[in-house]
Amino acid sequence: MVTNKILEEISGKLSQALAGSPAADVEKNLRSALQSALAKLDLVTREEFDVQQQVLLRTREKLERLETVVAELEKQANQGKNPPAP
Repeated sequence: MVTNKILEEISGKLSQALAGSPAADVEKNLRSALQSALAKLDLVTREEFDVQQQVLLRTREKLERLETVVAELEKQANQGKNPPAP
């Protein structure tokens, strides 16, 4: 999951920066705070985003085809109601 990957990356960098220092508790608290903050965000993975983007593209294409069909049907219906003048 994106959140876990980000947390692991941040945690690794913090571990390197704080190695050998008495700030281990600070790191733990910071990790917990970050995890809590990121958990509240409504995030999706890149894969989920790409899938939804493709679904939206197909939906738009289908809508355009249907609009063309409806326009043609309306044109045919209007021709039937208004016969040409003699």
